[in-house]
Amino acid sequence: MIPPDDAKLTAVGLLMEVHAGLVGKMTPAFTAAGLSGVDFETLIRLARSPERQLRMSDLAAQTSLSTSGVTRVVDRLEREGLVRRVACASDRRASYATLTDAGLARLEVVVPRHLEDIETWFTGLLSPAQLETLLDTLRIIRDVVRPCATAGAEVPGEVTPPRS
Repeated sequence: MIPPDDAKLTAVGLLMEVHAGLVGKMTPAFTAAGLSGVDFETLIRLARSPERQLRMSDLAAQTSLSTSGVTRVVDRLEREGLVRRVACASDRRASYATLTDAGLARLEVVVPRHLEDIETWFTGLLSPAQLETLLDTLRIIRDVVRPCATAGAEVPGEVTPPRS
């Protein structure tokens, strides 16, 4: 029998519902900027990384993509001039995905609306204390279920803030 009031099932169900709802609310901003959600995730991770670049393997680890999946995304973004690939000087097998000025400009178009959407549909619904607790809780879970999610980040467990 499936327990109707199991808190574990409720927690996962709520998380899935919130994720689907947020994706639905945020997708129009990405679409208006000519980006998919995966494109945006790739570009924003590069923008928030040291030197606006990540090793391809670290970018794959930080996203929900396989290494071949991130290769396809970077190939497409490179064709659009938003990203470029740079060979690693110390390891000929490795390469970096680097955000171009055009990629940064595209983000600068979409990020203000994205931040408004985040405020309207997510963080603005929480008190500062609730948000801090949520962030701490999400980091605990993330570090267990996706321990490579911050691969290549300057500070372990955190993504480097955008440069001013």
